[in-house]
Parts: sequence; C-alpha cells; structure tokens
Amino acid sequence: MTPRRRRLVLVLGILAGVGLASALALRAFQQNVTFYFDPSRIAAGEVRPGESFRLGGLVQQHSLVRTPGTLNVQFVVTDLKHSVTVRYAKVLPDLFREGAGVVAHGHLDDQGVFIADEVLAKHDANYMPPPVARSLQQAAASTGPADPAAAADGAH
Repeated sequence: MTPRRRRLVLVLGILAGVGLASALALRAFQQNVTFYFDPSRIAAGEVRPGESFRLGGLVQQHSLVRTPGTLNVQFVVTDLKHSVTVRYAKVLPDLFREGAGVVAHGHLDDQGVFIADEVLAKHDANYMPPPVARSLQQAAASTGPADPAAAADGAH
C-alpha cells in the first residue's frame, strides 16, 4: 500500500469513527431528553400515553384530594385554558400548594390522567420554567392578569 493510500484509509477511518461516535451520542441524548408540556399542548394531542415528559402549570384551587391513610394525592394542573388531572403517590414538596406553580415529571395513562413520578414546586415567586411562564402569559392575556407570577400569587 502506498503512503498516499494509507493516509486516505486513515482519514476515512477517522471520519467513520467520528461519525459513529456522533450518532451514538445523538441517540443517547434523544433518549434522555424530557420535554415540557402545558395542559393546552396535552389537550391538543401532542403527547402520547406512556411517553415520559414534564407537565408544568398552576395547581388549580380546591383540586387537591388526599387519600386518607396513604401518600396518594390527586390534583389538577392548569394553564388557565386547559387542565390535566395528576396522580402522585409520594410525599409532596413543602412548597406545594394550590394556586402555585408546579412542574411534574411522569407520563399520561390511557385515560389522560398524568401519573407523576416526581413533583417540584416553584421555589420562589419569580421563578417558573420559561415554557410554562410563556404558556401562562398567553393564557392570562386572554383571561385576566398578564403576569403568571401574579396569577399564581394572587390565587392563594
């Protein structure tokens, strides 16, 4: 094999290795990405049952129902346009309350109920994940307050 041909084989081998590594990294990244959805996008059918995602919005007032003697709770998450029922079977965070922002990680069951594996309450009055804040701002613009933090704080 001539030196020129050896260099060509080496360059092609390096390119194939980089391409394979990139494809494997991209596949792993896609499997670990968890998207945020609000109740309106869920109502629009953008999520399939069983698909893992994060649900964000406000906990609807007077929607929290606890099962006596267990950790099971059920509540409704809303973006002021649509609502999704959430079931959770663990201890809720200390900052969790009705009217406040929440992000839950889990999946939809076949009846459209969100089965949460993890529930996160917003940690202060100013923070909310950007996709959730945009969704609430759009909904609030057509129904009332223009600020999602004001909508969340004014509701409790």
